[in-house]
Amino acid sequence: MAAPAAPPTAPPRLQGVDHLEWWVGGARAFAGFLISAFGFAPVAYAGPETGRRDRVSYLLRQGGVQLLVSGALDPDSPIAAHVALHGDGVRDVAFLVDDVDEAHAAALARGARSVRAPADDTDEHGTVRHAAVATYGETVHTLLDRSRYDGPFAPWFAATDLHDAPGPDVGLEGIDHVVGNVEKGTLDRWVAFYEEVFGFAQMTHFDDDQISTAHSALMSTVVWDGQSVVMPINEPADGLRKSQIEEYLDAYGSPGVQHIALATSDIVATVRALAARGVRTMTVPDTYYEEARERMAGIDLPWAALEELGILVDRDEHGHLLQIFTETVTDRPTVFFEIIERRGATGFGEGNFKALFEAIEREQAKRGNL
Repeated sequence: MAAPAAPPTAPPRLQGVDHLEWWVGGARAFAGFLISAFGFAPVAYAGPETGRRDRVSYLLRQGGVQLLVSGALDPDSPIAAHVALHGDGVRDVAFLVDDVDEAHAAALARGARSVRAPADDTDEHGTVRHAAVATYGETVHTLLDRSRYDGPFAPWFAATDLHDAPGPDVGLEGIDHVVGNVEKGTLDRWVAFYEEVFGFAQMTHFDDDQISTAHSALMSTVVWDGQSVVMPINEPADGLRKSQIEEYLDAYGSPGVQHIALATSDIVATVRALAARGVRTMTVPDTYYEEARERMAGIDLPWAALEELGILVDRDEHGHLLQIFTETVTDRPTVFFEIIERRGATGFGEGNFKALFEAIEREQAKRGNL
């Protein structure tokens, strides 16, 4: 009798998202934009002055959100090549783990491709150990252990001389979810990748009949680690015209991160602060609120403020949520932010899909891409 099969290697144990790294054409300018428009605080800097010769990086922080903005110093840099192909975008969704070597080995055993083998970076503040694996497009997941480090962020980083920008406090508290776009016909493959490599589970799935307008459609599956890492994945579906996902894929040149949802506990105050700082958001017709009041009957909401600011609302069996979406924050029509306040709801604003995607299509039409 054949011996029973050995149990599969356990998936990497994630402790949440540590940071998102942007690769951009002008790191100082893009970091300054996030500081002035979104109220992020500059925390640390790496560059020639700190011993980093190939790039400059600015670490920005607000609440539990860390954004690392990096730019090339050499035309032969992989950052320069990435920006030439994709424009500004999110290169890395970095996860904290308690054992980098174990997590990296487990990911590879379960089907991942290594981008960077486990290694240490060390300075007077201690040691950061890290590795990385590939995911959709040229996006990577760094696996990071900073438990032996007490510096501002990592070796080669020092306190930055950038300053906070004047303006009202924005009140962003954490990353709610990170959304990726993939090519048509590959959604199931990437859902399986997160299930098999990281042990994620499917939280929910939306077919093209749930996410569609008169012109276009998409499909989406939300995967998560069961704790705090939530990653919806979208693919285009057949429609009369080019969908927002197809526009993204054409502009970015590959699959990649489409938007980052940032959590707040007071979305009205957050959106007022963002508006005062010059952030522009997608708009919906006034008629949206007539239907929304009916859909949200029985829930006490500040309707005048919501309508004034263009905030969308939805409910599910667990509660309700409020959300709004910025315009794209890159030159190409690719990456944008979502601001979300959850009041018990665990969904993603299904009741707002039609209004939101029609708003996106209006922006596409202005660009001649619909």
